[in-house]
Amino acid sequence: MQMPRPNPDVLMRKAELVRRLHAFLPSDSLISDPVETKAYECDGLSAYRCPPMAAVLPRSTQEVAAVLKLCHEMNVPVVPRGAGTSLAGGALPTADSLILGVARMNDVLETDYENRVIKVQTGRTNLSVTGAVEAQGFFYAPDPSSQLACAIAGNIAMNSGGAHCLKYGVTSNNLLGVKMVTMQGDIVDIGGAHLDAAGLDLLGVICGSEGQLGVVTEATLRILHKPEGALPVLMGFDSNEVAGACVSDIIQAGVLPVAIEFMDRPCIEATDAFSDAGYPDCEALLIVEVEGSALEIEEQLEKITAIASRHNPVELRKARDQDEAARIWLGRKSAFGAMGQINDYMCLDGTIPVSELP
Repeated sequence: MQMPRPNPDVLMRKAELVRRLHAFLPSDSLISDPVETKAYECDGLSAYRCPPMAAVLPRSTQEVAAVLKLCHEMNVPVVPRGAGTSLAGGALPTADSLILGVARMNDVLETDYENRVIKVQTGRTNLSVTGAVEAQGFFYAPDPSSQLACAIAGNIAMNSGGAHCLKYGVTSNNLLGVKMVTMQGDIVDIGGAHLDAAGLDLLGVICGSEGQLGVVTEATLRILHKPEGALPVLMGFDSNEVAGACVSDIIQAGVLPVAIEFMDRPCIEATDAFSDAGYPDCEALLIVEVEGSALEIEEQLEKITAIASRHNPVELRKARDQDEAARIWLGRKSAFGAMGQINDYMCLDGTIPVSELP
């Protein structure tokens, strides 16, 4: 991929841009030194790099609005950035652009357990949303593999999902409302704290737009009651095709797992070497997780293992407790770091239609 050529007229205005940004931003919220801006030259897709002209780290919606209004006036491109964990180049800047990061906007603004919603600033990390409500028995469902580090802003920009999206959906299924600053610097509220908020339903346009329409600074999210329990089963097969057929049979049987994860041999070997998860020697691996009461979990796992047995698995391993469950998930949760150690691999984030699976 070839990066676009920077606009020389914009580059010539860098000094003026920095001076005008300094007029309303604290000094520690503006980064313009060429050495320091290299920290923002890429996101998780590190194969492509380009330091921005400058970077800003605002602390409020009003500061975001002021930055965007100024950049619109000066015709300076702006690249919004969450935590920079994207594998799709969503936060990749150009040499004549300004990075606008929301990492310092990470507060919980409101929690409503009766209506099962939480309002947060979008610099808050995905996992810490659950951390804010789990003591009351709630959780936030979307769980990207980078959930420890990724920000809600990036989740909204990319419409992130995760291992458990099979049952709970992706970000758009769990997003009720946003406060957003348009690229012209106008602050707008879209959606609300309820499913049927007044006004046009524009959340579907914003969620997944990769920050092209504006910068989301606050988000109202749906939180759910934590299930009584959840356990996975690990299944190894002699081929990708057999594993794919097993997945189809599980779904066709009317069983709705909370998660189904697939790994082929290169991924199995890389993750096992990286995390020592103890995965079997096989061509394809499935991790299928179910949740509910102890009785519901046992019944669902029995159905799933019975279906899997018809496909002659190399190994069937049901987790009996949370320690065994964590060990089954260990390799999968370490997949990004494991694959990143392979020199001739490029880690990307893609979606494959079910009809195109082996």
